[in-house]
Amino acid sequence: MTNPINQDERLVILDTETTGINPKEGHRIVEIGCVEMVNRQLTGRTYHAYINPMFQMEQEVIDVHGLTNEFLADKPLFNQVADDFIEFIRGAELVIHNAKFDVGFMDHEFEMARRNLPLTNDICTVTDTLDVSKGEFGSPKTLDFLAKHYRVDKLVDRTYHGALIDAQLLAYVYIEMTRKQATFNLNADDGSGDNDGGGIKRLSSDREVLKVIKASADELVAHNNRLAIVEEKGGTPLWPK
Repeated sequence: MTNPINQDERLVILDTETTGINPKEGHRIVEIGCVEMVNRQLTGRTYHAYINPMFQMEQEVIDVHGLTNEFLADKPLFNQVADDFIEFIRGAELVIHNAKFDVGFMDHEFEMARRNLPLTNDICTVTDTLDVSKGEFGSPKTLDFLAKHYRVDKLVDRTYHGALIDAQLLAYVYIEMTRKQATFNLNADDGSGDNDGGGIKRLSSDREVLKVIKASADELVAHNNRLAIVEEKGGTPLWPK
């Protein structure tokens, strides 16, 4: 399920809300939320849909995501939003926390449409950040844990666990999880200063000195204002230290 991440690819951070935990018991998707990222930058493009599951939810489930049976009653069926949804995610690398759950529901909905819709792995590839967290921390971690660990939990209001809200939070978590370089090649050279093997290359001591361009007063003010906004949202910027 998990694929190597190519930072230059188009990524779609995805989450769903459902009527329960098992599609084989008749449970359905009630909300889909996606945010787009290209080259580790959020583009501002999103996909969001509420869906009528044709299924009466228990109050316990409603308390989790806040979507009532009455609210969903006039929303479109999955079959009515499927084409737009597929078009948004097609060709992308899906980033999902606990992908087995969401992909299982998505494939169930694609099959129930009964019009030969492709399955998820036919549309795009998938990266499961639950598996990534296992590699990073030694055991799989919840989205809540990761958001607090990376100090991005206060960037999104999660009074309810909405799909678009959780996708936005996972996007911030993903950025922090992948901040490290994938590789860092510091192979020693042969001392000749002429290394074509990708290791350290010695530069001449009489090379031209690089010009240092200092920030203007206006740029410093703008920078400090940005740091203040980060702190206000719960971040802990290191730049002033």
